[in-house]
Amino acid sequence: MKRLLLAAVAAAALAAPVAADPALKSAIKADYDAYLGPLFMHFHQTPELSYLETETAKRMAAELKKAGATVTTGVGGTGVVGVMTNGEGPVLLLRADMDGLPVEEKSGLPYASKVTQKGLDGQVYPVMHACGHDTHITAMVGTARRLATMKDRWKGTILFVVQPAEERVGGAKAMLADGLYTRFPKPDYAVAFHVASNLPSGKISASEGLQYSSADSVDIKVNGVGAHGAAPHAGKDPVYIASAIVVALQSIVSREVGPLSPAVITVGAFHAGHKHNIISDRADLQLTVRANDEVTRAQLIAAIERVAKNVARANGVAEDKLPEVKVSEGTPTTINDGPLARRMNAAFARDLGPDVMIPFVQESMGAEDFAFFVQPELKVPGYYFGVGGTPQAAFDAAKAGGPPVPSHHSPLFKVAPEPAVKLGTEAMVSAALELLKPK
Repeated sequence: MKRLLLAAVAAAALAAPVAADPALKSAIKADYDAYLGPLFMHFHQTPELSYLETETAKRMAAELKKAGATVTTGVGGTGVVGVMTNGEGPVLLLRADMDGLPVEEKSGLPYASKVTQKGLDGQVYPVMHACGHDTHITAMVGTARRLATMKDRWKGTILFVVQPAEERVGGAKAMLADGLYTRFPKPDYAVAFHVASNLPSGKISASEGLQYSSADSVDIKVNGVGAHGAAPHAGKDPVYIASAIVVALQSIVSREVGPLSPAVITVGAFHAGHKHNIISDRADLQLTVRANDEVTRAQLIAAIERVAKNVARANGVAEDKLPEVKVSEGTPTTINDGPLARRMNAAFARDLGPDVMIPFVQESMGAEDFAFFVQPELKVPGYYFGVGGTPQAAFDAAKAGGPPVPSHHSPLFKVAPEPAVKLGTEAMVSAALELLKPK
């Protein structure tokens, strides 16, 4: 009987929550109050554009080195890789993206960004962390600092991957091309999170399959023949032709894609001409295209080119002046590995509390280039989850007729940093302890 009791006690100890440990929660809170909170404020006030995150990368390299990782900089451009090894065991990739957006912050926060930066195109832009990447990198520092003090609880190797240019969906691909899986230990698992303004603070949500849609940036150059505005018959008006293309593109989703296959074609920019009475010889359209599977994704791209060229033909444009269609940026769908997602969702419910996990619901067709790290041919199971960024009171106020909760990429975007950074840190620590359990 005594042996059975001792065995039961031992089993209970092994199954005891990890991140729910009051001592660990207390340590993360203390670290936020003393260190991570000010670090978040620093990152929020000093955002940098995609591919130009030099100072952010420098600070992240210093933070990971201070936490005990061996750091390599300049991976895939401004990317940073920190390696923390603790004996034999699996390899876990933890990823955080670090770039900001060309958005002028109008959140009203006392620590709002006032930064401007010259972009790759030579133009100067206001810059804002309008997607919460400051939360991600702060939580990564918190995770590294905690795990460095808990080496009796895990065995193996952790790759802390600080990724550039997620907003341009090019950073992950660039890091892989620069040898992320050959210069460094190849991961057995890859894990990342995104703070989500549409989730309440204190909550986590993750799919056991599709987590994010694909996204492609499509540029259409519409060629015309310039003329006087008073003599439209003497030219081929690219503004009119491009306008017809914009309208015709909507028929692809409504009449070509099956009604059970989600798809989006959004024209986000339309540029043409310089003066009231001059018909330009060119118009430029910029599109974002979204799908939930690769077959639909390919169908959309092919249909966009067909529609653009044939609308031009219908308006008498010569064959040598047909629209030029180019995919300038793109990322595939982000699919969570089913067995890994079920394991991690269960671990979070156990370690963080059953009320923390809420069912995953796809509410929009956002995309993520984390997908490149976990493409099937790489054989690296991936898990991506959302961490709530908006206090429940803000949702309640919106339902009562108050201002809506700002979306990502809005100049009004903001998250409650303390609960998001703390929960993101707790979850990443929990993931590491679950996947790198000593045998």
